[in-house]
Amino acid sequence: MEFLKWLFAPGDFMPHGYCYNWVPGLVWLHVISDSLIFLAYMTIPFTLIHIARRRKDLPFNWMFVCFGVFIVACGVTHAMEVWNLWHAMYWLAGGVKVVTAVASIGTAILLVQLVPQVLKIPSINALHDVNETLTSQGAAVRASEVKFRGILESAPDAMVIADGHGRIVLVNAETERLFGYGREELVGQLVDVLVPERFRGKHPQHREGYTAHPRTRTMGEGRDLWGLRKDKTEFPVEISLSPIETSEGTLISSSIRDVTASKRAEKAMRASEAKFRGILESAPDAMVIADGHGRIVLVNAETERLFGYGRNELVGQAMEMLVPERFRQRHPQHRQGYMAHPRNRLMGEGRDLWGLRKDNTEFPVEISLSPLESEEGILVTAAIRDISVRKAVDKHLVETARELTVKHRLLNAVVEGTTDLIYIRDLENRFTLANSACAKVFRRSVNEVLGSSMRDLLPNDSYDAVAKSDQEIVRDGVPCTLEEIAEIDGVTRLFLTTKGPYHDADGKIIGTIGISREITERKKAEEHLVKMVGELRRSNEELQQFAYVASHDLQEPLRMVASYTQLLAKRYTGRLDSEADEFIAYAVDGSNRMQALIHDLLAYSRAGANGKAYQEISSEKALLEALSNLRVSIQESGAVVTHDSLPTITTDDAQLVQVFQNLVGNAIKYRRAEVPRVHVSAAKNGGQEWNFSVQDNGLGIDPQYFDRIFVLFQRLHGREEFKGTGIGLAICKKIVERLGGRIWVESEPEKGSTFYFALPERDAK
Repeated sequence: MEFLKWLFAPGDFMPHGYCYNWVPGLVWLHVISDSLIFLAYMTIPFTLIHIARRRKDLPFNWMFVCFGVFIVACGVTHAMEVWNLWHAMYWLAGGVKVVTAVASIGTAILLVQLVPQVLKIPSINALHDVNETLTSQGAAVRASEVKFRGILESAPDAMVIADGHGRIVLVNAETERLFGYGREELVGQLVDVLVPERFRGKHPQHREGYTAHPRTRTMGEGRDLWGLRKDKTEFPVEISLSPIETSEGTLISSSIRDVTASKRAEKAMRASEAKFRGILESAPDAMVIADGHGRIVLVNAETERLFGYGRNELVGQAMEMLVPERFRQRHPQHRQGYMAHPRNRLMGEGRDLWGLRKDNTEFPVEISLSPLESEEGILVTAAIRDISVRKAVDKHLVETARELTVKHRLLNAVVEGTTDLIYIRDLENRFTLANSACAKVFRRSVNEVLGSSMRDLLPNDSYDAVAKSDQEIVRDGVPCTLEEIAEIDGVTRLFLTTKGPYHDADGKIIGTIGISREITERKKAEEHLVKMVGELRRSNEELQQFAYVASHDLQEPLRMVASYTQLLAKRYTGRLDSEADEFIAYAVDGSNRMQALIHDLLAYSRAGANGKAYQEISSEKALLEALSNLRVSIQESGAVVTHDSLPTITTDDAQLVQVFQNLVGNAIKYRRAEVPRVHVSAAKNGGQEWNFSVQDNGLGIDPQYFDRIFVLFQRLHGREEFKGTGIGLAICKKIVERLGGRIWVESEPEKGSTFYFALPERDAK
């Protein structure tokens, strides 16, 4: 602060006017001239600064600033000269001059350094020549610009040129048409105005990425791009980007094409392709599409199933891989022949065609060929059908036809060879078919019978009965079997007839079909047989009654003879001579055997007769009752009798006890030296029968005697070895057959025997 006071203080100096002796004219001369210089110096800097600001393009415009500072300092020096005329501020004036000196020296130094550059500035003539050149170049540029704009305007795509900041600098008419904006509405705007709202967030990032590495390329490859019109509607676009180098920097040219139509066509093509593939995949045949060189380009799922290959194993391979080895050599020749004249046709007409699966099995096929136009050229579609089933059916039909022919001949032989009457009659009772036997009955030829009505061949009474049964069959559609009486040529004849409705191919009843057998003689034989059976039954009853009475009445005198012979043997054996003893023994033995024989005959006559009504019984209980009856024999022989669980069946319990008793008794009687062992079991066979078995370890039976042992009085051993009359097994056979069953034996000598008998399974009711 003291410095400033000192700087602006007048001090002890006298004003400069004293130097001029205050001569008015001289004083004012200096005042006016210095003031005018000051004013002039003050205006010059403002002019220079104005020029520098308005012409920033001028080279060395900083020099104008330096000159401005220098001139201002000079002007202030002159102003201080006027001031010091009345005020002696010489220190301040000296400071101003110092500033002026610094500005002057700095300007001078900078000006000296600027001289080489200034000397390089073209002369007026050079500038004129340059101006002429620039004028001609400007005209060329303008012509080029006109040409560029013409190309831009005539471009079929919307052309949008933007700077590096994304501001639109140029558009063409197609851009206006496509987006609905006027040119003036777009220039200066961000290109984001043409981008849908949902994509704008990332658009600057994509733009910066492009400007960092500008090159000609398609925008958004692999993605769907969309444009936004002024009316806010969106449409699919394709955009090609390319950089343009200019004096203002790199511009970005965007070629925008509306692909709505192509997208629609592409969608239609995809739909058509999907439809084609759907049809291909749903085809019932194997579909194989190959190019002109026989390489497979497309197959369907049925091809994979039929040949056993995966799709990836087939595509690109030669068609010959599906052809059996023995046909491959000529296949290319056939393929070339087809490609020379492609048309829809069956492959290999008249020949058997075969396909080859992945597992090398062959199968018969039918192939239809058709050409298919494509961008790659003509493709060949082969529809391959497996005809294995059809071949088998054809073979079966041929065999069936052959069998039917044989059967027809056989049937015709049977129809013509039988003595039965076979015929078909229509609804009017006319014969449409008749065999020789039928014609023979009416004493006519087959041709004479065919077409004749039954009314023409039978009298009215016989015709009415036959016609009535035919009408009932046609009405009810139900076959029947009946006896028919017909008078033919005055002779009454009886027929057993089975006939039913005769249908046409649609199932409609169009007549009757029948087979008749003459039973006139059989009826007479049946009547005679019935008569004979009645007489036989009566005779059997009388014989049975006689056997019962005879055996009963014979027992009484035989008992008397036996008792007296036994008494003789008891009293006189040893008292008479040896011959008398022998005769007495013969008499006793004969009477005993006679008693046993009469007893067994009585049992046989009663077996199977006067049986009880069938009822549900325990066969195991029946066996135990039989064993109880055989208790003495079992104890004396030491026999071991075992049995399995036996079933409950419906039969006659008393007679079943007798069967068990006879079979087990025989097993104990005909034994070897070892302890007899008998086992009884039962099992149900495949039918409705229970198979009972009685197995022993006895002597066994030679197979040649299997049938003989069931005959009355048949014995395989002498009376000295085993007692008996040979009636036991005959009684078993008679009882089992009466119960509706059967009996048999399996045996080998010295290996024991197994007697079987089967009884039917009956309902207890």
